[in-house]
Amino acid sequence: MMASSACLWLLRRSFAVLMCFALSAPLVARELPDFAGLAERQGLAVVNISTTQAIRQTRPGVPSLDEDDPMFDFFRRLVPRHPNSPRGPEPDNRSLGSGFIVSGDGHVLTNAHVVEGAEEIVVKLTDKREFRARVMGVDARTDLALLKIEASGLPRVSFGDPSKLRVGDWVVAIGSPFGFENSVTAGIVSAKGRSLPQENFVPFIQTDVAINPGNSGGPLFNMKGEVVGINSQIYSRTGGFMGLSFAIPIDVAMEVQEQLRTSGRVQRGRIGVVIQEVSRELADSFRLVKPAGALVSSVEKGSPADKAGFEQGDIVLSFDGRPVGESSDLPRLVGSTRPGSRVPVQIWRRGGARMLTVAVAELAEEKPRKVVARVSRPEPTSPNKLGITVVEPSAEQRRDGRFAAGGVVVDALRSASARAAEIQSGDGILALVSKGVRIEIRSVDQFNRAVAGLDAGQVVTLLVARGDVQTFVPVRSLER
Repeated sequence: MMASSACLWLLRRSFAVLMCFALSAPLVARELPDFAGLAERQGLAVVNISTTQAIRQTRPGVPSLDEDDPMFDFFRRLVPRHPNSPRGPEPDNRSLGSGFIVSGDGHVLTNAHVVEGAEEIVVKLTDKREFRARVMGVDARTDLALLKIEASGLPRVSFGDPSKLRVGDWVVAIGSPFGFENSVTAGIVSAKGRSLPQENFVPFIQTDVAINPGNSGGPLFNMKGEVVGINSQIYSRTGGFMGLSFAIPIDVAMEVQEQLRTSGRVQRGRIGVVIQEVSRELADSFRLVKPAGALVSSVEKGSPADKAGFEQGDIVLSFDGRPVGESSDLPRLVGSTRPGSRVPVQIWRRGGARMLTVAVAELAEEKPRKVVARVSRPEPTSPNKLGITVVEPSAEQRRDGRFAAGGVVVDALRSASARAAEIQSGDGILALVSKGVRIEIRSVDQFNRAVAGLDAGQVVTLLVARGDVQTFVPVRSLER
């Protein structure tokens, strides 16, 4: 009787398990994304953009990076390359990229590098109609351009909220890779808020969606069929897709296009500080609980920040009530602030938080950076606990302005920690921060005395000057 009951219990349990599998299978199938429906509905508002322009002798693909820049071969604009194209000044008609219609009266959004240098721009719709487009405005800093074609009643995209995207969400790209119009690719969001070299105003959406030359300016959709980004760049060692692509969030793009539509240019705020990331070592030096915020490495004289009372070594924790989690957050927050606004800023200074108010100015074009030539140095002294041999600045170095208030010059590096911090011979050391206390360096003897008092293995922060740039650098003292 007991054996019979046991068998009956086992049969019932097995039946229940089988029913669970049977019920869960259709649920999984129903949750699979419908790419076909999305492509059919949204593809009508995606356009192909071709331009007529003169071929340049320089390599296309990365307008914001020099060929000598180590990132030149990695971050490429998505511009098709035609190796058989003739060299010379003759115009070359090329299918360069994609775009999408943002209003029924013919406003089209795309990347600035798609139309850069164009003599004529042609927008081709999915129904094969072609229109000549005029440029209403271009913003190189976010790589966005707004075009206008003379048409009405056009299909347009709807917009989503990039902040609601989650890492792992499905996304779909539609564009014209290598000129193949209305190609659809899909993948997932790999990361959010990515910072790329020389791209200070865009928190990129990283995806693994297959993006290739010609997808530039095309939309990135969420599974509701809403545009959440504009495909702009890829990470590649070959020029083709390698699993890493980057899109401009649509909320950033729409703020830019609104200004381009009304005034043809974009106004951005500035406060006049140079900043750097706060590492764990730097946070410890400044007695900050966790590494967050933007460390002010220099303040422009006479700038809004200078007038507001910012000091070198301040750490910006929030701007206009919005937190600054990473240093890359600050340029975006300042840049999106209307010039003339008075904004509260929370900073960390000498172990405590305080509030400042800054009047935001307008960001102007960047000026070329001054390069200071290396000059001869006096005889070095012996290395100290940081493994850094320093000397007094020469008369020539004092005249160039870096050492007007003191400082010492790095002659040689004798420790792995100093070399790992990327300090170089010829750099100036202007100050030392230890356990939240800043010491202004006036001479070699004073610097060596300050270093002699460090604990074995202690991390300190040096204010290092190279050319006209000053940076805070953490260095660990020798263990013994």
